[in-house]
Amino acid sequence: MSQVAEQSTLASAFEALKALPEFRAAGLGPAREAAFRRFLAAGFPTTRQEEWRHTNIHPIAATEFKLPSAFEINRTAAEPFLFADDLPHRVVLVNGRWSPSLSSLAALPAGVTVRSLRDAVDAAQPKTAPEWLLTASAGMPLVDLTTAFVDDGVVIDIAAKAVISDPIHVVCLNTQAPVPMLVTPRVQIRAGEQAQAFIVESYGGLAGEPTLTNTLTIVDVAAGAMIDHVKLQREAPTAFHLAAMFVRVGRAATFRSHAITLGGRIARNDISAVLAGEGAECTLDGLYVADGDALVDTHTTIDHAMPHCPSHEVYKGILAGRARAVFNGKIIVRQDAQKTNAKQTNKALLLSDDAQINTKPQLEIFADDVKCTHGAAIGQLDEDAMFYMQARGIDYADARNLLIHAFAGEVLDGVREQVVREQAMRLLEEKLSLWKV
Repeated sequence: MSQVAEQSTLASAFEALKALPEFRAAGLGPAREAAFRRFLAAGFPTTRQEEWRHTNIHPIAATEFKLPSAFEINRTAAEPFLFADDLPHRVVLVNGRWSPSLSSLAALPAGVTVRSLRDAVDAAQPKTAPEWLLTASAGMPLVDLTTAFVDDGVVIDIAAKAVISDPIHVVCLNTQAPVPMLVTPRVQIRAGEQAQAFIVESYGGLAGEPTLTNTLTIVDVAAGAMIDHVKLQREAPTAFHLAAMFVRVGRAATFRSHAITLGGRIARNDISAVLAGEGAECTLDGLYVADGDALVDTHTTIDHAMPHCPSHEVYKGILAGRARAVFNGKIIVRQDAQKTNAKQTNKALLLSDDAQINTKPQLEIFADDVKCTHGAAIGQLDEDAMFYMQARGIDYADARNLLIHAFAGEVLDGVREQVVREQAMRLLEEKLSLWKV
């Protein structure tokens, strides 16, 4: 199928969106049309582009997606994705739109405001779209695509010096659709000076026709603030998940991210963090687990724009079957960013002969008084350790899982919130229990 034909699969969906009254809400109409024109001009990324050399998204480009027609889900079907009642502050988006019946925000502390994106746009004064809603694509056509189709999302504002002890859980659920469905949720997090919060984004859905989740998260961490962020992606095996995250970290502020990918047929995460204030600190950690024919692609960029900024990055992958993974981690140190201390590590565990990974650590350093390291390692389970445990009566599957848990622990143990950490571990165990290798 030609690139023009692939792009036209979304044209009918865009025309259907233009017919809706919310298309032009808060002056969004011209911005949507401009974003869609940019997307059509650039097209879907192809393997001829360096940033997509190992990731073929032709199955996405060739699918004719429709806009969602339903925005509710049965409570029983949603329950497995909600962490029960362990996280009291919860926002649920169903097919990309806020669900009041499944959300629970009554106990939010003073200084913390959580609104639907629709409400934030409607409240904009003057009646123009907020600047952050029109984030420049920076040459990323998939960001233009989500800007063109964005329907709803979550806006989280944490006032200066406000501290929220319990995590805010943003749940994005997709229903079982009769036709392929395009969902474009957006999450905006703004933390004032010296504020502290823990945000969990989780993505999941029911198996059925392929769903494309094309999401964008924007995080602004003001001076002295601290944000912990966990993304837990466990989409259906037939689903496609394309996500971008833009983070700005201010002076002496801290941003910690843990991205855990357990689902989807094709999953791509683009994460870009700018350390924009002196003394800013950033941690980007992640764990991706895949089997079958799944593809998981992670591209990260940490941009040290100011001096005295440390960054830490550990990404680990566990691949079985014919699964494939891509990791590209870039660290940029600007000319004025002296005294930078940056460390990046990527390790992958291949559990079958057909699994494979392409890893590419990158350093771009324009300052001379810095300490930057990176490393990558790919291997299989330790045969000696497996033999040792089996010789002591531990069967193969249990021995394998013990070693995998030890491998994944470096990332999962870094999740500070116990409820979230335990949930991630349970989901990993469920995934492993289905594997026969």
